[in-house]
Amino acid sequence: MNIVGYLAPIAFGLASIGSAIGVGIIVGKTIESVARQPELQGRLTGLMFLGIAFTEALAFIAIATGFIPFTAPA
Repeated sequence: MNIVGYLAPIAFGLASIGSAIGVGIIVGKTIESVARQPELQGRLTGLMFLGIAFTEALAFIAIATGFIPFTAPA
């Protein structure tokens, strides 16, 4: 029985959901920070995009783990 074939779609879905939640939190906190200190908008925007990039990279790593072949120990 190929367990990985059945679990891969679940891993893809969880990676997508986790990434969406993370990006939403990052953008929301950035908007809140800009509302409090508008003079830091440029710096906060750059940090926001960096955080989004790291969050998406973790999602791609999670999706890639679904493609790692599973072999049972002999």
